[in-house]
Amino acid sequence: MPQRHVVQMSTSHASYGVCVLGTEVFLDTRRCTPKGATSFDVHATSAVTVHITHSPMTKPMINSRWPLDPDIEVVVTIDVTSRTVNDNKVKISYYGREDNELSVAWLYLTCVDVSLDVDLSRNGRVKSKGKDKAKWTWGPDGQGAVLLVNCDRDSPGAGGTDSGQVDIRTTADLQDMSVMLLRTQGPSAIFAEYQVVLHVSESDADKVRVFHAIREDSHPHYKSVLGPGKLSYVLDDVGSGENTFYVEGLAFPDLGFSGLVSFSTSLLEVPHKNSPGTPIFTDTVVFRVAPWIMTPNTQQPLEVFVCSIQQGSDSNKVFLEGLQVLLRKANCKLTICSEVETRSDRWIQDELEFGYVEAPHKTFPVVFDSPRNRGLKDFAFKKILGPDFGYVTREPPRKDISSLDSFGNLDVSPPVTVRGKEYPLGRILIGSPLPW
Repeated sequence: MPQRHVVQMSTSHASYGVCVLGTEVFLDTRRCTPKGATSFDVHATSAVTVHITHSPMTKPMINSRWPLDPDIEVVVTIDVTSRTVNDNKVKISYYGREDNELSVAWLYLTCVDVSLDVDLSRNGRVKSKGKDKAKWTWGPDGQGAVLLVNCDRDSPGAGGTDSGQVDIRTTADLQDMSVMLLRTQGPSAIFAEYQVVLHVSESDADKVRVFHAIREDSHPHYKSVLGPGKLSYVLDDVGSGENTFYVEGLAFPDLGFSGLVSFSTSLLEVPHKNSPGTPIFTDTVVFRVAPWIMTPNTQQPLEVFVCSIQQGSDSNKVFLEGLQVLLRKANCKLTICSEVETRSDRWIQDELEFGYVEAPHKTFPVVFDSPRNRGLKDFAFKKILGPDFGYVTREPPRKDISSLDSFGNLDVSPPVTVRGKEYPLGRILIGSPLPW
């Protein structure tokens, strides 16, 4: 339930307020009701729409006046952004029993627009004014933006994945991120008095990182503004226009993390320089972090990784020669891993599982490195991780490794239908060391 924006009316002086395009402003008319008043009416300038909410038993009086009934609420909305400060007016007149006007309360409103927007429809474009932006639903008719874990390495010289870097070192890295736009419109003088803040919850902050695209001397600069240890960001020099943010995922959906993360922007009224602001409007969007998806080995191969064992009676030289002939016919790339690289560990299928991540704007493969940690322990990190090829690994919580942690015991079926239910990405198969 969104917080109500209430403005206190007064008959002793004019009231001033700011509202956001299309949102409701509740007018507190009771505290300023003059003694002896029995009814009131409301008039406003053309851009303001007045709504009188009341119980079914309450009826308007003659001349569009309303009785001073405690069930009545006065709500106004504005659907046109202000060109100047205080260009919208609301007048409430109070009347006594003799229909004489006892006093008047004036309200001057400035209407601004604040909108946080993402690729809600998942078509690769960020559109403004989407509905139910804080909801995420599955399926081709669903809605909600998708976020990728930035687990490849586009940045030259980086020691790990790009998600481990707190800065952006190459613009290629931006292609792995989702765009979030903060749009504002209205008189610049208002934004000088009110704060616009972007924020994320503490529970989500370690799952994501947000960069603000800032132009300095016509060159773009990307400032890290939200993420681990950074829960809020106050925008400077806000006016009419767009602020572009790039969002990356830091963690895959997993046990204890559904993959949903939310961001909000709030317009804050700050009465004093050092006092905390009061939110008068908040807009929230939600992303779902794309999961790692395993690929079945029935798909057309793109590249085959195989270990070379050249020494002793266990040499697989003949096997490699036959495999090379087969893959030339299949027009498939073959990568032979030397004994130095594999430290004489030939069981590469136990060490690696290939999959991918996908969002409307980007798809790239991701190698999953098992925790078996034998001779091939560092191979995927050192030899496969790179531009547009991601890397992920997991360690068991108690550090106990069993044969089920070897990925020869992990596979996925092709797309399949079981008892009438479709599994378009297949079903995961896990082996067992026991005969049953």
